Amino acid sequence: MATLLALTMLMASAKVGDMSLGVQFNYASKNSMFGLGLNYEIEVLRNVRVEPEFIYFFENKHLSDYNVNLNLHYMIPTSSAATIYPLAGFSFVSFKDHEFNTTTNRCGANVGLGFEYSINTNFTFYTEQRFHIIKDWNEGVTSLGLRYRF
Repeated sequence: MATLLALTMLMASAKVGDMSLGVQFNYASKNSMFGLGLNYEIEVLRNVRVEPEFIYFFENKHLSDYNVNLNLHYMIPTSSAATIYPLAGFSFVSFKDHEFNTTTNRCGANVGLGFEYSINTNFTFYTEQRFHIIKDWNEGVTSLGLRYRF
């Protein structure tokens, strides 16, 4: 997690391009969990963004978890307002079993595809579908959110 933070701060100081802050609603398929997330995007090269992200999934079937992700997006504009982007990244997940009061930590990877639509110059609606690859816990994660550009 310290490496993720250091990389994020290094990228933020580069000031290559746009930055945005997002909030999202998430659904994870493996245990049918719903979650809320925050992300911060930094354009590090033209059409390339780095996104640190935090998602908390609420308890379902005695299990909850949180994810700390670092994703890379490659932006492909399809019109003046719409963009698609493949994404890939790393993930740290901490699972809590509330029935047995145990915690399990895992590292993994994310791969997926996103779509965003600019509502105006400051706000963007987005959706992402990713596959979360984690030992003993592969799952699909769907996200819907809103980003504020600054």
